[in-house]
Amino acid sequence: MSLQITAIILAKNEERHIVRCIKSVAFCDEILVINDNSTDGTIEAINKLANKKVSVISHFLNGNFSQSRNFGLEKAQNEWVLFIDSDEQISEALAFEVSNVIFNRANKREKEYRGFYVRRFDHIWGKELRYGESGIKLVRLAKKNAGEWVGKVHEKWQIEGKVGMLKNSLIHYPHQTVAEFLEEINFYTNVRAEELHAKNTKVYWFSIISYPINKFIVNYFFKRGFLDGIHGLIFAIIMSFHSFLVRGKLWLKNK
Repeated sequence: MSLQITAIILAKNEERHIVRCIKSVAFCDEILVINDNSTDGTIEAINKLANKKVSVISHFLNGNFSQSRNFGLEKAQNEWVLFIDSDEQISEALAFEVSNVIFNRANKREKEYRGFYVRRFDHIWGKELRYGESGIKLVRLAKKNAGEWVGKVHEKWQIEGKVGMLKNSLIHYPHQTVAEFLEEINFYTNVRAEELHAKNTKVYWFSIISYPINKFIVNYFFKRGFLDGIHGLIFAIIMSFHSFLVRGKLWLKNK
């Protein structure tokens, strides 16, 4: 019996990750890849899978992730939608849990939920991080008409109604090389700085310094990133550098 669920994947030049990502959502009835003008072998890799469930739809991101995700929602044909990024993977345990929640929904309390949070753990440079900024909660599974995505970057799916919590985790493979990290963080911080600038957000010289330092302290000490060893240290520094770039770029735009 059909699960009546659509998986939506945003992709741009994800030749290295796209096959793993698609295979992890093979349990879904429909898989939509929203392709943002990929110039590498992403499309060829998808075509080699010869999976009839997969449809590739071209759509220009234009620095607005929510707009692209809402575009995917409009194209979805099923009642439930599961969002996953190209550099993410649905674990077998999570796939089973999603199937069980949608298909059975025997629990009366579960029937009241219109969406579900899932925890996402980062796998970086051969290690799974369990602390710091890893393990954040994200709404990734919900009914198609339960809400919409907001925010150009670091976007959120705002659901109208009750949102539950899934037990199993989503696997994330960010910044697997230094070059990839520098390219991605430059893009994301550009979009975020532009979004804040459009909202007339003020930034001061001391916040350019203090905010990244405070973020490092919170992630590395209070959220126990140090328990992930040298990987946790590097990741805490990366996320602080991200905050520094956003505020530095915002200050330049405001000037």
